[in-house]
Amino acid sequence: MSGARYRAARGSEAGGMNAAAIAAPVVIRRNAKPRIAWPWLDRAGRFSTLKASVLVLALLPGAMLAWLLATGQMGAEPFKQANREAGLIAYRMLLFTLLVTPLRVVGNWPQLVIVRRMLGVITLGYALAHLGLYVAHMNGDVAKVASEIVARIYLTIGFVALLGLLALGVTSTDGMVRRLGKGWKRLHRIVVPIALLGLVHFFLQSRLDVTEPTLMAGLLLWLLAWRTLPREMQASGLGLVAVALVAGLGTVLVEYAWFALATHVDPLRVVLANLDLEFGPRPAVIVLMVGLAAAGLPWVRRSLARLGARA
Repeated sequence: MSGARYRAARGSEAGGMNAAAIAAPVVIRRNAKPRIAWPWLDRAGRFSTLKASVLVLALLPGAMLAWLLATGQMGAEPFKQANREAGLIAYRMLLFTLLVTPLRVVGNWPQLVIVRRMLGVITLGYALAHLGLYVAHMNGDVAKVASEIVARIYLTIGFVALLGLLALGVTSTDGMVRRLGKGWKRLHRIVVPIALLGLVHFFLQSRLDVTEPTLMAGLLLWLLAWRTLPREMQASGLGLVAVALVAGLGTVLVEYAWFALATHVDPLRVVLANLDLEFGPRPAVIVLMVGLAAAGLPWVRRSLARLGARA
């Protein structure tokens, strides 16, 4: 056989083999199971001590609440009291979720970002429990619950905030991030309006004793003020001290405005009460202390880095 005929025959044989390989059916292993994205695993599927620790800490208040409710330790109206506690836990979890980005930047802790989505989903879970316990308090009468939500403005506001959280929770998967593209970030910016609506709901529900919602308002003010800082100042001590002062003063103003507009209590007494530490620090003082502690984090971080370099 000549060289040309030999090369042609080999090419025809190889082409036939390639065609057979292409035409061959792909064997699918039916026994292969999709990997479950357990919340304590990182993106690579490895166990994450950070995620596991945050998961336990985030679920602990709910577990304690369930235990108190199951053992009859929630008072004469257990579902009503449990409903309030679940709402408080939900709002705290929402603030913790918003805190992830500032703490990641200020504390130079980039790994913290892996817990943000998990905290958001847990926040939604507590918010749904808040609604479920309210339904239980109403003896399961869904029609009455719906009429109350429509008739009472603070319930309407709270329900709108819950719908917003539900929208964020449904779109928190990787698939929805890819599907929505740039619209995903725009949608998830509604977390700030949701936090504000939740705060209004909290104030209206608390009425006279607004210590807790005022504290939450001050912490939210800190988070919002931090976001307004230029990026180069978000981890600087000077910028963080300014944010602490703004948040502390803003907390006083929020408490003053609430008592001036919603009650007949002299708001000047509220301002003076913030300076009186006889019965413990007022919300404004706590917010200021937290803000100043955050301002010290960059200094602590640099000091630890210098010690590590010397070692």
